[in-house]
Amino acid sequence: MKGIPILHVEGDCIARAWELSLMALHEKGCNVKTEYDKPEDPPSKDATMIITIADPLAEPMIHRDFPGGPLELQEYVMEVCDGIKDHLVRDPNDPKDTRWEYTYHQRLFKYEAPGLKPMDQIENLCQRLARTPHTRRAQAITWKVWEDNECYDPACMQSIWCRILQEEGEAVLSMNVRFRSNDAYKAAFMNIFALVQLQQRIAARIAEATGRPVSVGRYCHMADSYHIYGSYFREFEGRFLGALQKRSFEQRSLRYADVKDMMEEARPQILEKARTMGG
Repeated sequence: MKGIPILHVEGDCIARAWELSLMALHEKGCNVKTEYDKPEDPPSKDATMIITIADPLAEPMIHRDFPGGPLELQEYVMEVCDGIKDHLVRDPNDPKDTRWEYTYHQRLFKYEAPGLKPMDQIENLCQRLARTPHTRRAQAITWKVWEDNECYDPACMQSIWCRILQEEGEAVLSMNVRFRSNDAYKAAFMNIFALVQLQQRIAARIAEATGRPVSVGRYCHMADSYHIYGSYFREFEGRFLGALQKRSFEQRSLRYADVKDMMEEARPQILEKARTMGG
């Protein structure tokens, strides 16, 4: 194949699929420089990646070797699904405002375009699927052409697309997510975990709107550039690849059910932390 490799991995759960994606990327990815490299940094490992997770709610959901812990994961879920950091997004009309360019929650639930009221794309997606489960138009986007082509830190996730199929008399919600750029080691696990939580909420909202149960089906994560930065190869090889040789998959993973109560109990302190950010 000429050009950037296209890799595809399949896993039965989030933890296994993410692990397999990193193994495939490390083995088969190409070497590419990035816009963030320092002169001494080696090139990144890069590929176009398609990750298919057959049952995204299956245990074990959490991989122990993502750079973070259960509380950081809970904070990120709340950022994406609840918008606890939307107040940190900068005013695009104020050139002196140096806060964040975006949050995914703000782009998905309060998408703003010139001359229009903020749009809740997720609610629109849910209502469309409630009316027409097989529609091909149930999607939400993040990119703003009039802003993101020139800003320093444009949105990495580009779109969410959902569709419902009837399988053995049950409505099953499938979800595709596309990233233009995805930090495979530092960010992808948390991205996937939070977006599966959103998939679960979308299924529940459609069920509420229709009065009929909707189950969570397969999740497909697509990244145009799925990469491991050369600047942290040493950490990746020591922490992640080293663990593959020393521990079983069961030892490298964690059941979400075993830490969910602790994560939920941390919500008040996470909310307070977010409230004081940027103040």
